[in-house]
Amino acid sequence: MTEHVPALQLTSPTVLVTLTGPDHSGVSTRLFEVLSSVDVEVVDVEQLVVRGRLVLSVLATEPEDLDPLATAVRQAAAELGLDVEIERGAGDNRPRRVGRSQVTVLGHPLRPAAMAALTARIKAADGNIDRILRLARYPVTALRLEVSGADPDVLQSDLAQAAFEHGIDVAVEERGILRHAQRLVVMDVDSTLIQGEVIEMLAEHAGCAQEVASVTEAAMRGELDFEQSLRQRVARLQGVPVAALDEVYENLVYTPGARTMIRTLKRLGFRFALVSGGFTHIIERIARDFGIDYHAANELEIVDGRLTGEVVGPVVDRAGKAEALRRFAAAARIGIKNTIAVGDGANDLDMLAAAGLGIAFNAKPAVRGQARTSVNSPYLDSIVYFLGITREEIEAADADD
Repeated sequence: MTEHVPALQLTSPTVLVTLTGPDHSGVSTRLFEVLSSVDVEVVDVEQLVVRGRLVLSVLATEPEDLDPLATAVRQAAAELGLDVEIERGAGDNRPRRVGRSQVTVLGHPLRPAAMAALTARIKAADGNIDRILRLARYPVTALRLEVSGADPDVLQSDLAQAAFEHGIDVAVEERGILRHAQRLVVMDVDSTLIQGEVIEMLAEHAGCAQEVASVTEAAMRGELDFEQSLRQRVARLQGVPVAALDEVYENLVYTPGARTMIRTLKRLGFRFALVSGGFTHIIERIARDFGIDYHAANELEIVDGRLTGEVVGPVVDRAGKAEALRRFAAAARIGIKNTIAVGDGANDLDMLAAAGLGIAFNAKPAVRGQARTSVNSPYLDSIVYFLGITREEIEAADADD
C-alpha cells in the first residue's frame, strides 16, 4: 500500500536560495548536496545563464533550524565564487493568475525602445511577465514572454499597436493544453510560399505581364473582387502553350526559410495544406514535392495543349480559402483553434480570421492592419518561433538527420 504524503500547504514556510555569478560545472549539484543535509523538500527551481553569468534559484521548505543551512550554503557559494541571497517567506509559488498568454516577439533588429513599449503595455493590461526566453538570435531576434493576469485578446490588440509603432512583430496565444496538440498549417502560395505571382509569370509568355501585374496588385490590396480580377487576368492568357506552366514551375523561387519551416513542423507531426488563388497544375506539383497533405487551387482550361483563357469550376476566392481551411481541418480531425493560416493578400483575410493563429506574411498594409498577427521579416521559418521552437532545436534536429 502506498503511503499518502500530505500536499505542501500554500502557507507553509519556505526559503528561497539564489546563487549568482560566473557559471561553471557542478554549481547545481553542490547546492542540492547542501540542501540534502537537512530535512527539506524542493518546491521550485529556476536557472538562467546569459553570456556565462548564472542565476540559480531554489525554493524549498524551511527547515526547523535555518541557521546551519544558511551557513553551509554561504560556505559553498564562497567556494564556488558566487554571491548568495537567502530569503525566508510563506508559501509555495502560487498558481499563475488567470489569463495566461505566450507573447512571441520578433525583431530585425529588436531595439530596447520596442521592448520598453511592449512591457509597459503588458503592465497596463494588468499582466505580469513570469518568464522571458530567447528563441533565436538569427536571422531574426525572437523572444518568448510568458504572461499571466491579462486578457489574451486585450493583449493582442494593445501589443499589435506597439509592434506597428516600433517595426517589430508580435503574436499572442493563450497558454493551455491545446498548444501541445497537433496542428494544421494552411498556407497561401503566391508571394507567401513562393516569391512572386504565378499568373504574372505566365503573363510574360503572353506578352501582357505589366497589365496583369497591375490587376494583381489591385486585387491583393482588396480594391477589386478577386474572382472578377482572376477571370480578367486569365482571359489574357488565351493561347499560351501548356508547356509554359512547366517552365514556370521549374523556375519557382521559394521564400527563404520555407523548406526549413515545413521540414521542422512535419517532424513534429504537423499537417500542411496549400490554399491558393493560383492554379492546380503548379500547386499539385509543389504539394507532391513537399509532402503537403491537402491542397486547393483553380483549374485552368486547356484545349489542344493551350490555355483557353477560362477557369474550370468554382473559383477559390476569399471565402473559398476559409472554407478550404475548415474542410481540411475536419479531414485531419484537428480543431479550428489548432490551425495556423499564413497569407499576404486581401483574399486571405477570411482564412486568417478563421484560423486559431492567422499570420499576415509580408502583407499589404490593408491586410496587415486587419490581421491579428503579422510577420514582416523575409524569412518564412520565423513562424516556428510563434510555436515556441528555438533556432537551436531546429539546427540540432537537422544535424541529427
